[in-house]
Amino acid sequence: MDDLHYTHRINQLNAEYARCIDDDRIEAWPDFFVAECLYKITTADNHARGREAGLVYADSRAMLQDRVAALREANIYERQRYRHLTGVPSLLSQSDGMVAVEVPFIVIRIMRDGTSEVFATGRYLDQVVEVTGQLRFRERIVVCDSHRFDTLVALPL
Repeated sequence: MDDLHYTHRINQLNAEYARCIDDDRIEAWPDFFVAECLYKITTADNHARGREAGLVYADSRAMLQDRVAALREANIYERQRYRHLTGVPSLLSQSDGMVAVEVPFIVIRIMRDGTSEVFATGRYLDQVVEVTGQLRFRERIVVCDSHRFDTLVALPL
């Protein structure tokens, strides 16, 4: 498959991913991943140093589903929503049906009182595969530019 076609499909994948979270349909969020996947939120400094731990770490779609259940049923946090803006994907490599991609992002957080602020900026480092005609994430490493975080990383980035 040519780069332009993949870039278009990856743009669509990221747009649907962002809409799912931004529209508060997070129960569908794990469906963007294959069963054996990795989702991690980390900082640029930790990523550069090769540190595996992150603010959020899940190594399966089942763990992502558990995170959604906890957000809906167990965790107590101020209601908020996000607005994701993603940049143009850079295709880094392709092999054995997997495409490595880097995508810049910015997330605006909107609080219940209407306050809006830049919550996170950074890049997604993804491994994308095709499953039954649909692109899915095998890996999504969310590398945030800043090492400072609000302690409340409730929703997925």
